[in-house]
Amino acid sequence: MTLHHEPKESSAMPQLSVIVYGPNAQGHLTELLDTLEAHPLSDAEIIVAAVGDWARETAAGHAPETIVVPLPDGTGDAQARSAGAARASGRWLHFVHAKDGLPAGAPRLIAERAAELDDSVDVLLLDHLTTTWQSAARPSRDGRFLAAVGRAALPLDEAADLLRLTPLLGNRALRREFWQAHEQQLTTDDEPRAARAALLYAGRVACLNQVAYENRELRPESLPPLAPEDRYGLIERYESLMPLAKDRRAPRVVLYDLMMRDLVRTFAGENLPDAVAREFFRRASLAAVRWRPERYERPSGVEGVRHALLEEGAYTKYRAFQAANRTRRAARKAVRTRKRQVGAKLRDQQYRRALSRPVDPHLAVFAAYWERGVACNPAAIAAKLTELAPHIHPVWVVSKDNTALLPPGTDHVVPGTRRYWEVLATAKYLVNNVNFPNAVVKRPDAIHLQTHHGTPLKRMGLDQIEHPAAAKGLDFAALLARIDRWDYSVSANSHSTRMWERAYPARYTSLDYGYPRNDVFYTSDAAAVRAARERLGIAPGKTAVLYAPTHRDYEAGFTPRLDLAELADRLGEDTVLLVRAHYFYGGATSPLTGLRRSGRIIDVSSYDPVEELCLAADALVTDYSSIMFDYANLDRPIVVYADDWETYRTTRGVYFDLMTEHPGQVARTQEELTEIFRSGAWRDDSAAKARTAFRRRFCEYDDGRAAERVVRRVFLGEPEEALPPVLPIEDRTPAPTPEEATA
Repeated sequence: MTLHHEPKESSAMPQLSVIVYGPNAQGHLTELLDTLEAHPLSDAEIIVAAVGDWARETAAGHAPETIVVPLPDGTGDAQARSAGAARASGRWLHFVHAKDGLPAGAPRLIAERAAELDDSVDVLLLDHLTTTWQSAARPSRDGRFLAAVGRAALPLDEAADLLRLTPLLGNRALRREFWQAHEQQLTTDDEPRAARAALLYAGRVACLNQVAYENRELRPESLPPLAPEDRYGLIERYESLMPLAKDRRAPRVVLYDLMMRDLVRTFAGENLPDAVAREFFRRASLAAVRWRPERYERPSGVEGVRHALLEEGAYTKYRAFQAANRTRRAARKAVRTRKRQVGAKLRDQQYRRALSRPVDPHLAVFAAYWERGVACNPAAIAAKLTELAPHIHPVWVVSKDNTALLPPGTDHVVPGTRRYWEVLATAKYLVNNVNFPNAVVKRPDAIHLQTHHGTPLKRMGLDQIEHPAAAKGLDFAALLARIDRWDYSVSANSHSTRMWERAYPARYTSLDYGYPRNDVFYTSDAAAVRAARERLGIAPGKTAVLYAPTHRDYEAGFTPRLDLAELADRLGEDTVLLVRAHYFYGGATSPLTGLRRSGRIIDVSSYDPVEELCLAADALVTDYSSIMFDYANLDRPIVVYADDWETYRTTRGVYFDLMTEHPGQVARTQEELTEIFRSGAWRDDSAAKARTAFRRRFCEYDDGRAAERVVRRVFLGEPEEALPPVLPIEDRTPAPTPEEATA
């Protein structure tokens, strides 16, 4: 059998060498190599430092371009990494353990980011997912640290919090010459030590705030057991790392924080024999005193007491403190449990009494986005209800924090209050774009109307079972119980109708009437478009581009995927970016500050209603957000920015391939996005052709009269044949474009 495949001849050094190393643990190597083979990249080479016969045979059976370095059984991870790196010719090295995974397209993301970096940068840090033996694709908490650095290349001393990243070699790529210079210091089977040592040796570091690695944690019971004495290795790890930060204030403080956290947690969490526990505590105490930075302030509260006792070496006191703490926690927990039980019993009694009253045929309860306020399809239906059925009184469910934002005179209830349970118990109509709480009882003569809040690209409902990162522990039995309360489900197109029936299987009636919130795109005139732009401060003659990215289930929070300052500069002074996101990055010294002051970037993250933003925008840039389906009603240009499509598709799951069924031009990099606008391709004939096909499929029922159809059918009981028919798409006239409105 051939043990070594020579790579194809290439005239240029590849940007990236992906070095897969280690044994074929539980067969995961096959899956990893299949992923790499399915998404080949011309600017990367694959090297497999295969430990043992099974790993060698698995690697040899894959693409001939793969370089296989056979290693005997028992070769340690550190030696395997070194053997693979010795064969690498790439400018950058990415070490991937054979048990782990790579999201589709990850090598491309790393290679493209690495190509932007000069030789002063030694380490490129990445985000990652974690899969365990009982859960899949859990997002890391590293995103906020990566986002804080952005795309700058910095010395570690200016970004010391990067030491807090999960210490994996797989979530960082190393420049090959840097690796060669420090190979001896980084060759250790203690991966967390090697990962943090790489940062401490690096001249400068850079970040890629996108998921490019999947860390797979194997079930501990499937691994060789650790001896109690192995816990001493944690102390030895930090004893070897701390000298590297000895004269560097910021890294030393962060590393000391991490050491103290890990020492305390290990001592508290491991059920160690008394002799081992005492020795661990003694060694940990010595390390705590030896490496404590000058003027270091202990954390406050219980954690600070733990630190003090550890530094003191007070083993007996520490154990007594632990016992007292456990007793206090148990007592507090008992009190909280009792309060919850009493409160729940009282609320349940109030609700049950209200359920015994007759249903009020003139009462309707509305809610949107988990009690955020008057918004979306429920808001459009409520407005039309006031016009067509003023005898029905609407009451909105709104969280306490959002009541101040309600339109004047809005009758509302706050969740958990006595009136809240009374109106839920007695209302004839309950309207929501999500679900009402599990505790809500479906009365036989009440009507539940589910409006939804978007056309589904991503998997929803029961279809999330195969995508745990998206489901995040969703109770599917409870979900089915909530679905069973629905009487009607509103749909904007036949695609949505089919997906809702699949994801939410129940006996409700589908209302193929269009989304009421989209009526405004057909009922607004030029004056409404001008007024929207004036409220946003968009000067006449400017091109307004709305950038509205969606949430990633595999990220801890929103992170801008574009360098907005650079994009604004490249697009020129005549373009205004309307950015709608969870929050804006950058403080007083941010390069965005001047752009915001000049009106070239406008933060519309908290601006409502979003439909008004759409009316004001000349074009939309989004990724996988359902806003694209709504905006398509306006028949204005849409550009999809899909820099992480493969990762999103894999972790979230999708119903169709947006890369082939897109509403306009598609960009995979910021440079491509910039060129689409600078060249005029964003509104050329090919973009218009794609948009026409997209509108025909996904704007099928939206014609400006959706809310009227819903009110007449659900609230007034009119028969289907008496409702206004849906206009063919070629007979509809959307709101004028900003250019038309200001002509």
